[in-house]
Amino acid sequence: MTALRIRKLTYAALYLAIAMVLPFVTGQIPEIGSMLCPMHIPALLCGFMCGWPWGLAVGFIAPLLRSAVFGMPTLFPTAVAMAFELAVYGGVSGLLIRLLPKKKGIVYAVLPIAMIAGRAVWGAVRVILAGLSGSSFTWAMFLAGAITNAIPGIILHLILIPILVIAMEKAGLSLNK
Repeated sequence: MTALRIRKLTYAALYLAIAMVLPFVTGQIPEIGSMLCPMHIPALLCGFMCGWPWGLAVGFIAPLLRSAVFGMPTLFPTAVAMAFELAVYGGVSGLLIRLLPKKKGIVYAVLPIAMIAGRAVWGAVRVILAGLSGSSFTWAMFLAGAITNAIPGIILHLILIPILVIAMEKAGLSLNK
């Protein structure tokens, strides 16, 4: 195993650990804690910093592992749908940041694309899971879950993620090569 691969594995494990703990921190803000979508942050950062395979893996594993260990989020349908959503976040952010031209501030273009793609996949998975369980998932439910209830998290991610990615790139911590 190469040194770069070991560093990526170590960073990915760190992002997974952050995804497990961060909801406890934001949960201390009862009014908006869950609306901040704390597990999304490490999945996106892992994609940007380690590359798409690692971001995809961390994004997929985090909600399922957190559900198994702490019982939150509930496994079905929440953690299952989140697993696909966060996998897309990590995968798309890592893939696009690598493929697109290395222009200053490219993270500002990649981040919204990854967020929109992840939310679209979340909605599609929720429709499938609703069909499997004999319930329904309406357009209004999608808008509420993907946008309206997530506005604080969307704002936080659009501000925080680029700052962190740019700072980590300047510090030489990006392994997405």
